[in-house]
Amino acid sequence: MLLPAEKELRAVLARFAEARFRHDLQPTGYSSRVLEDTSVRLCVMTGTTSVDQALVEADALLDRMREDRRTATRAPRTLAA
Repeated sequence: MLLPAEKELRAVLARFAEARFRHDLQPTGYSSRVLEDTSVRLCVMTGTTSVDQALVEADALLDRMREDRRTATRAPRTLAA
């Protein structure tokens, strides 16, 4: 599976949260379609089949990305001769 870019994953998570909030606050046909669209996109990006799985996987991916960044900044840098 190709890993999504962190920026894109965070953007889809934000759109999902907003869509979920708006739909829960005032459900309409439009809010339902937006929520469904962002849910599907989140599932595709994380390689899962349900929103619950996608949210767990997105958290795990973001944790890995954060740890990879920390590891990269701690690694000693050597200059090529």
